[in-house]
Amino acid sequence: MPKTNDAALAAFIARKAEIDAALDRIRAASDDHFFTSPEDVHWGHVTALADHAALLQRITEAVYSGGQLGR
Repeated sequence: MPKTNDAALAAFIARKAEIDAALDRIRAASDDHFFTSPEDVHWGHVTALADHAALLQRITEAVYSGGQLGR
């Protein structure tokens, strides 16, 4: 009986959908300047964005380096 990866594929697609939704939310927040008007920006906002950028950099490095699954 041949083995199938139907369950793994379904789980993969579900996780991908979660990532796509998170990226859509991040893009929407970015398009709205992370809900901050220019006259209200202060160094706390800069620090928060630096923290977010560092987390996204970790994800990017994982995707494009040794963190790739199956390669």
